[in-house]
Amino acid sequence: VQLQASGGGLVQAGGSLRLSCVASGSIVSFDAVAWYRQAPGKQRESASVASISSSGSTRYVDSVKGQFTISRDNAKNTVYLQMNSLKPEDTAAYYCKAYQKGRVYWGQGTQVTVSS
Repeated sequence: VQLQASGGGLVQAGGSLRLSCVASGSIVSFDAVAWYRQAPGKQRESASVASISSSGSTRYVDSVKGQFTISRDNAKNTVYLQMNSLKPEDTAAYYCKAYQKGRVYWGQGTQVTVSS
């Protein structure tokens, strides 16, 4: 399984970005997909920013509730992270992670930079 993350970029505070995580196989077989982030000079956060299960249940870290939305398009084997009202503190490399029958797969990061 390979995951390809994209959609990052440079945006002004208050702007929006949509990240995509495209899987090489069917995401229907994934137990869950999550987004993590790693701010500059810091370790990757241990808790996911957002996650979505195979049933479509979603979870968010408190700091992004109401700001980020995770969704999935099974036909496109893609999980999205819609990020609105971005703040400078959202600046980070964002990684997608898939869980499948006890195995974990990581995508490469996509950089999000929010300027003030």
